Amino acid sequence: MKKVQQGFTLIELMIVVAIIGILAAIAIPAYQDYIIRAKVTEGLNLASAAKSGVTEYRISVGRYPSTNALAGLGTISSKYVSNVAVDSGATGIIIITFRTALDTKVAGKTLVFAPSIGTTSVVDWFCDDSLSGQAKTGDLAGKYRPANCR
Repeated sequence: MKKVQQGFTLIELMIVVAIIGILAAIAIPAYQDYIIRAKVTEGLNLASAAKSGVTEYRISVGRYPSTNALAGLGTISSKYVSNVAVDSGATGIIIITFRTALDTKVAGKTLVFAPSIGTTSVVDWFCDDSLSGQAKTGDLAGKYRPANCR
């Protein structure tokens, strides 16, 4: 007479639960980093207006602006970004400062965009990069930066 299996054994269920636990332990931190990077991207979107203002000022006046007002910008902020500001050193550097509402890992941290003029008078933007010739860099951890800023 054949015995019909009526369900899973306890050991089989424990193995499945252990596998799910291991996968969750790996996936949750990666997903949290992804969410922070997605929110940091909002700062890049806000900085695009500042880049346009700084570029236009540089092309029309011949030097970089030292304030948001000179670049034709007002106060730029959002839910996750406390401030997007043109650096006061008249170097054209744009500094993005993140809010505490974003995450405690990036609260108050900065991301810096530095301009560089090419031979064709086109302004190229570098994210915390020494290629621009600027010395100022942000303090946002690399794993939270967007892909073009790592």
